[in-house]
Amino acid sequence: MAPKGGLVEKVEPGSPAADAGIVPGERLWRINGQEIHDLLDYYFAAAEPDLVLELTGPQGVRRVAVYKEWDQDLGLIFSPDSFGRMQRCRNRCLFCFVDQLPRGLRPTLYVKDDDYRYSVLYGNYITLTNLKEKDWQRILALRPSPLYVSVHTVDPQRRAYLLGTPRARAIREELARLAAAGIELHGQVVLCRQLNDGAYLEETVHYLASLWPGFRSVAVVPVGLTRHRQHLYPLLPFDQEGARRVLNQVARLQHHCLARLGSRLVFAADEFYLLAGRPFPAAEAYEGFPQLENGVGLTRLFLDEWAREIRSLGRCLRPSRPVALVTGRAAGKILLELVRQLRRLWPEARVEVFSLENRFFGPSITVAGLLTGQDIKRGLQPHLSRLRREKALILLPQSMLRDGYLFLDNYTLGRLAGELSLEVESVAPTAGALLRKLEVVLWQNPW
Repeated sequence: MAPKGGLVEKVEPGSPAADAGIVPGERLWRINGQEIHDLLDYYFAAAEPDLVLELTGPQGVRRVAVYKEWDQDLGLIFSPDSFGRMQRCRNRCLFCFVDQLPRGLRPTLYVKDDDYRYSVLYGNYITLTNLKEKDWQRILALRPSPLYVSVHTVDPQRRAYLLGTPRARAIREELARLAAAGIELHGQVVLCRQLNDGAYLEETVHYLASLWPGFRSVAVVPVGLTRHRQHLYPLLPFDQEGARRVLNQVARLQHHCLARLGSRLVFAADEFYLLAGRPFPAAEAYEGFPQLENGVGLTRLFLDEWAREIRSLGRCLRPSRPVALVTGRAAGKILLELVRQLRRLWPEARVEVFSLENRFFGPSITVAGLLTGQDIKRGLQPHLSRLRREKALILLPQSMLRDGYLFLDNYTLGRLAGELSLEVESVAPTAGALLRKLEVVLWQNPW
């Protein structure tokens, strides 16, 4: 297959590529003689310090020498379709979140990615069901690490049923093949009541433990169920008692793995602890937080950072404007307790927590990042007259927004502010960022 190359859309100012005179509109074909078929080729080839790039463009065919540090980014950004389309998921998973989305959302939300290259580059989870032998040969030759795999269960028949394809049956052999090649693996189990929990979860974790140290961690996350599940498999949500059973089982499995491997291996998502009303494990129990993108340990990091940062706040300050903190139902109780701590330090602080129900996707979706502009407008409606009178600032976590301004339902931050007639800002979803913002907004140092 002849390489298509990558069409350069942007060159980062001050980057090695910019210093070498590469310009947008050129197409990169080879690096050090290696053909560039996709981003994986590009990142592997561009890691070297001494590079010779072959390009075509307005200046014709040319070779450019680039010198940089090991693993320093070359500074090229390619057109989205430069390397062809990503591999799409062809499964029919019973729990697929994309199938539960209503119409009218951002087009990218309906894309079902199942591309091993995106797993390497961006940490996306893949099922391994669409890999052809040429893909396997490339993976085994490059040995890219880490890879992130949607395991769900290692029982062949149950996995085929869950994923809706017979191609899902070979998961044990596929994982063993990857681990034997020295590829670091991380996995996830989207837990569905009465489908892959209980004995199935036990079997899955014990098998993954047999692949240690190739298989390094697995996250157990509750299935997300929206209210848009018409004509789909009737999955059951986890209740408090169910969440407690999952946490008890995970604790037993962690104890077994820790004794056998020196690692807990399996970690439960924060949602299970919030639903069960259980305290979060200490930071050490997360073993470096390998599953943060799966919502495993984010709350513990937030709580620990809050405890550190709040000690550095001053006390001799005077109050300013009120602030309304908007979050989802899952984090509401925790954030409310943290605000109580803040008020003990700043007795006159006017900080209010609004823990809003997700009506767009349904009340079982409780994470803040899936609240929409419509949810926020609806949830604040009963309090609007008072908030407007007080000229309150509405603060949202940036996890609700794409590119810093766009909600899932295509509401923009500006549109929401206009319809509320209030100032609305977003803040990074870390305790330090939130405290620094509150310190600036709420108080002014008298000297």
